[in-house]
This record gives sequence, C-alpha cells and structure tokens, in this order.
Amino acid sequence: MAQAHPSLFTHGSGADPAPVGSQRVPVLLPMPFAGPFDYKAPASMALQPGDIVSVPLGNRRETGVVWDTHNTLPPDLARPPSGKTVADNRLRSVAERLELPPLNAELRQFVDWVAAYTLSPPGMVLAMTLRLHMKGPTPTPATGWIVQPPPSELRLTPARQKVLALMADGVARTTTDIASAAGVSAGVVKGLADAGALRTVLLEPERPFAQPDPLHHPPVLEGAQKEAATALRQSVNARCFSVTLLEGVTGSGKTEIYLEAIAACLEQGQQALVLLPEIALSAQWMDRFTRRFGVRPAVWHSEIGQKARRLTWLGAADGSARVVVGARSALFLPFCNPGLIIVDEEHESLFKQEEGVIYNARDMAVLRGRLAGFPVVVVSATPSLETLANAEAGRYQRLVLPTRHGGASLPQTHLLDMRAAPPPRGLFLSPQLVEDIASTLAREEQAMLFLNRRGYAPLTLCRTCGHRMECPHCTAWLVEHRNRHVLSCHYCDHTEPMPAVCPTCKSEDSLTAIGPGIERITEEARQLFPDARILVMSSDTLGGPAATAEAVAKIARREVDLIIGTQIVAKGWHFPHLTLVGIVDADLGLGGADLRAGERTIQLLHQVAGRAGRASTPGRVVLQSYTPEHPVMQALLSGDFDQFMEQEAEQRRPGFWPPYGRLAALIISADTPQAADEAAAQFGRTAPYGEGIQVLGPAPAPLAILRGRHRRRLLLRTWRSIAVQPILHRWLGLVQVSRHVRVEVDVDPVSFL
Repeated sequence: MAQAHPSLFTHGSGADPAPVGSQRVPVLLPMPFAGPFDYKAPASMALQPGDIVSVPLGNRRETGVVWDTHNTLPPDLARPPSGKTVADNRLRSVAERLELPPLNAELRQFVDWVAAYTLSPPGMVLAMTLRLHMKGPTPTPATGWIVQPPPSELRLTPARQKVLALMADGVARTTTDIASAAGVSAGVVKGLADAGALRTVLLEPERPFAQPDPLHHPPVLEGAQKEAATALRQSVNARCFSVTLLEGVTGSGKTEIYLEAIAACLEQGQQALVLLPEIALSAQWMDRFTRRFGVRPAVWHSEIGQKARRLTWLGAADGSARVVVGARSALFLPFCNPGLIIVDEEHESLFKQEEGVIYNARDMAVLRGRLAGFPVVVVSATPSLETLANAEAGRYQRLVLPTRHGGASLPQTHLLDMRAAPPPRGLFLSPQLVEDIASTLAREEQAMLFLNRRGYAPLTLCRTCGHRMECPHCTAWLVEHRNRHVLSCHYCDHTEPMPAVCPTCKSEDSLTAIGPGIERITEEARQLFPDARILVMSSDTLGGPAATAEAVAKIARREVDLIIGTQIVAKGWHFPHLTLVGIVDADLGLGGADLRAGERTIQLLHQVAGRAGRASTPGRVVLQSYTPEHPVMQALLSGDFDQFMEQEAEQRRPGFWPPYGRLAALIISADTPQAADEAAAQFGRTAPYGEGIQVLGPAPAPLAILRGRHRRRLLLRTWRSIAVQPILHRWLGLVQVSRHVRVEVDVDPVSFL
C-alpha cells in the first residue's frame, strides 16, 4: 500500500518536534489518499492498531485510525508501493487518542479488502465506518444526584421535602428527572445540592437498545420450513464461514425462517446484521421482528438522526446493539462480535452503490463473513444468476421452500395481448383488466396496479414542431409531475415549471404528455372507480419509513381498496386481503442493451405478482404486454422461474459474461465532449490484451451527459479465472489524465448507464 506522509501537507517549518522515545505509527484518514500517513506518537501515548486518534493535517485537525503496518492482501489485490519515505524528525505528532472504541482487526482488514477489490482509496472506505458517524464532540458521561445526610441547619420547605422523599430510594437521577417527578422547579434541586443534601455522581452510559429474547415467541414450523430453519441454526452454531441461499416462493415464510438463524446467533452471544435493500421495507419487517423477539432491533439508514447514528455505532462497537437492521452502509459498522449477516432480497440492484466507493453490499457481506469466519445467508424468491451459479458450483448451500406458508396457493397468471385488445384511445388500462378490478372491488377485496414509472408522463413534446422537453444537464427527457406542475429530471433532480408555450416554436397549448406514469394511471383509475379508496405508493408520495408504515397499516386495516404503486410495492409486503395484481406495462425494462434486462424484469414482476393471494383467498395476476411471446412473459405465465434462469445462463456462458466471466467498467467524464473523447481514446490505445481478456469501447455511455459532464465507457471482460484488479492497476498507470477529467472504476458493474 502506498505510503503518504503528513509532512507533505505542512506549511513552512510547521512540523512538530517528535519527543524522544516516541513511536512511528501509520494513521489512515477518512479521505481519498492512497494510504495511511506516518505520525509520531508521544512516549506517553502507547497506541495500538485500531485506536481512533486526532492528528494534524495542514492547519487543521482530522480524525483517523491507527492502521496496520503489514499488508495482508493477496498479490492480485495489493497496490504497488510508492517507495516514499520520510525521516522521523520531519513527522508530526499525534495530537490525541479519542475515547472511542478501537476498530478491531477484522474490520480494518475488511476496509483494506474492499478498497483493494473496488480500486478505491482505503480512506474513502474507512469514511463509511468512521467519518459520517463521528461528527461532533465525544459525549461525556451524564451527571446526576443522590441523597446524603442533610446538614442539621437545613431549612425544609414543602418542595424540598418532596425531593428528599423521592430520593430516599437511593436511585441517582438528573436534575430534570428529579424536578419532573417531584413536581418542583430545577432551582429547588440545585438549592438542596448547594446546601449539601445532594451529591453529584456519574450516571451509567445511555443504553438505548433492549436485549432481544430468542425464546420470546418462537414460531411453529413444519415440513420444509422446519428443515430450513434447522439447517440455518446449524450453520450459525458451527461458528465458521459459510454462505447459504434461502430461496422460496413469495409468501413461503423466508423471514420467519431466517429469524431463527438470528435466534441461534443471539443464543451464542453474538451480534447479527440484517441488510434490506429499501428503507421502506423496515416498517413491516420491524413488526415481525418485535413479535418474534419482544423488542425492536437497532436501525441504521439515512433517515435516522445524528444522535441515533452515534448510539447505533457505539452499540455495535460495545455489543449492546445485538441485532442491527439497515441499508447497505450498515455493513461497515464496527461490530465487536459479529456472528451472522442476512442479506434479504439479495437480487436487488439497490445493494449496489453507484457513486463514491462503488461496491455491491451483497458481495461485500460475503467477504466480511469470510474474513471474520461467520455465516452469511442470502435470501430471495428470485435469486440473481450470480447467486444461483455459486449454489450450482457448490460454493453456496441452497435451501428451497417450494410452497407458500399456511396452505395459501400461488396466484394464477394471465397474459393480456395489448395488440389484440388495446385500451381506448388515450387510456392505458385494458377493458379486461378494468373488469377484473371492478369484480375484485365488488367482492370487497383489494386490488393493486403496478407501473414502475414515477410522475405523470415520461415525455412531453410539442404537437406543432415535435420539440421534446429534455434535461439541460443530462441526456434524458424531463418527466412531467402534474401534481406539482413541474418537469423533472430523475437523474440530476433538475426541476423547472411546466411551460405554457413551446420553448422552440412558441405555440400555445401545444405541449402534450406521451406515455403513462403512475400519476396518469391514478387519474384514469379515479375516473373508472370513483367510489374506490385509492392509495398511491411511490417515492413521491411516501416521505420515509414512517409514512410507509402508515400506508401499510391502512392497507392492513382495509381502509384502502385499490393500491397504485411503483417498485416499492414489490418489496416483500404481506397484504392478506390483496387478491388481484394488474401490471400496467409488463414490457417496461426489456429494452436497451442492458445485460441483465430480462433477469431484472422477471425478478421485479415475479415479486410484484407475489403480493396477490397470500392468505386463504386465491390470487390473480394480469400482465398487460405488447410482446407476449417474449421469454420473460412466457416464463411469468408458466411460473417456471428456474427454466428462464437456465436459459439466461446458457446465453451468457459462451461469451464469458457474468457470472461466467468478470467485468469491470471504466467511466470517463469531463466538462467537454472533446476532453472526454481524448481521454477515452488514450485508454483505448493502451487497453490490455491477451488470452481471455477483451476491452469493449470506448463509446459514449447510454447517459452520454449526466449532471453536465460528458461520459464515455470502456468495458474490460475477462475469463472468470483472471483477476481484473492487477490488469486495471497497470492500465490506469499508463494514462495521465488532466485534472478536469474523472475516471471511475466499477468492478462487477450492475448498471450500464
């Protein structure tokens, strides 16, 4: 690993003299540097790897971690050394060791591996476990009061007598707690303290996490469910690394089964982490967890406040947070005794972080389990081809649940050929689907309409001159949001008012909406079913987990007749009274050159379809399609997901496409198209070659302009037996780009935009 040094960032002769007997320590900072900086630790400060310290950097102080001196990465992942050295007398001194739990060796090794695998600066990986969660001063222990024998001359007023009577139990309390419980002012409490009747004590640290009880409410499992739960418990009790795919049809009880693995982990005295792809999923999941274990787990996602983040971080570090449920970034919490990771809905592309450190949380969860020696469980009704290939090769164990829980049957699927029976002009719901919805509502059952497209319409154009409303910063159309009277870009969040005239030809009232978005479907549904109670579920209408939880509760209370939603409705919800699912545009997502278009579409639609008929009443799924002959539509009609994935695998094997080969993308972006083209051409001229190695491109990215930057792509493809990291290191070292050009590396890309 390259060695950078703090002396490079001093100004003038500002280096602090190092005290005699001090030690030289590497400190990794949560910043985009190539490696740790060397500092001097004073003789009075015996530092160990993992200690969190404050160090000078230039004219400011930064928080970092004392890092390991020996690189344990394999040769194909290790960075070439820089060869830089700095004399001891030029090193600056560590300023302070912070009173925070140190990062253990397992987490430090994990940070190094993630950085090496993704070709990211290790400090930026460290930032995900340190920088964002350690803002503000370290909290100091709170102080409280306990009673002591009062002086004989103390004047006892009625208010003071209330306080002394309350404090007679010997329990330490804060000033606020005493005043509230005794019904007096804070001044009365302070007066007693000043008079010597109360003395100050340090209170116990805040413990916000109740301990889950693995014996609280165990489920009754039978058949395949019981066998799967037993197998997961055995993998946890073995206390060694393994990966298990828990696969089951929608409604088969996968959550209840992997909760048994968590129970086994708790019985072992270890910590468990559950990764969910969507924050909104935590609402119903939390209720299930609470029923099983009697308390709520710790939560980690972007919606929680800074105080909650700090408490969860500290709870993971000291072990008081026994179970954490969170989004992908929870993977970098400093667990002191990890024993299990669950990756729910493992196929979800939301587990891939596309900016900053580009990583797949599912794959990095497996890595963390391997490095620390504990089991990982990946869960899905529609596993990714990568996971299925690992199970087929014997790298993952596979547990399959073929039937729904409680005797519920899988829904019947019907395919509507929209070419043969199109909807009326200007509408998007076929007469057959409208009839099915009406019948469902007449039986007082719930129905759902699914369209994975936000807004009112994906395109707005002028009927007079054909002008299309496009984003000024991206190669994308502006989406009309009629409820807010704006046009919006869903890539850069550019928003502008809906114009009254065409910007090109100035024609009035000539702009028209093309195609449906969820708002347009809602408008049509309100006209068709004026008496129905309609609820819209999308990121535009649900502001966060609390709003989502309330929406789910309304559906459960049967206060909703018709649910209209985007992909958020596909995320594992259990709606027992929902019997009909109508998919408005089943073909959406099949176009373009995306390697995984078919796989993603069948996964999404299969998950949506799985919301129907999860209780005693049979369910029905209606797919509207203009290409009913497509293999995805036929697989959904037959319900044979495995056969479709086998066909998908056969198409990828010959060209060694993932998972039968490796991919890495280089995304070059610049302020001008000329600069992007020039840099991309340089990478093209120096592209690696050899047996089992191929480079595709350079070519404009499908989103050729994003947030005002011009983008070009090159794709490195290799045999599975060839590691891409050393190839990328050499390739990147051959090209010197200007400071206006950015080069991003995406190992194992999921998106090809």
